[in-house]
Amino acid sequence: MSIFSAIIARDIPADIVFESDTIIAFRDIAPRAPIHLLVVPKSEAYANVVELAAGDPALLAELVSVAHDLAREHADGEFRLIFNTGANAGQSVFHVHAHVLAGGLTEGSLGGE
Repeated sequence: MSIFSAIIARDIPADIVFESDTIIAFRDIAPRAPIHLLVVPKSEAYANVVELAAGDPALLAELVSVAHDLAREHADGEFRLIFNTGANAGQSVFHVHAHVLAGGLTEGSLGGE
């Protein structure tokens, strides 16, 4: 079970900003930008965005749509959407998720989970 699955199960608290039957979004506990949200499918079936795109492209499209809606709600609608894929690319939680960063990004705001 990943830390994200524990958040979904409410075993670990999180500042949840969105939830549907298939997706949950919450604030990153170590933000890299003024707005740093994680958008996570509730399914543990996919470790990274490549697996998600191949296995459930409709869920990937929904995740991107939710990210866009959250950027409009929490920022000015402009945002960076980051998927880290693989340990060498900064992925440390192998439950697919997107980083939504906005609001005064800096060069070091690349995310890393």
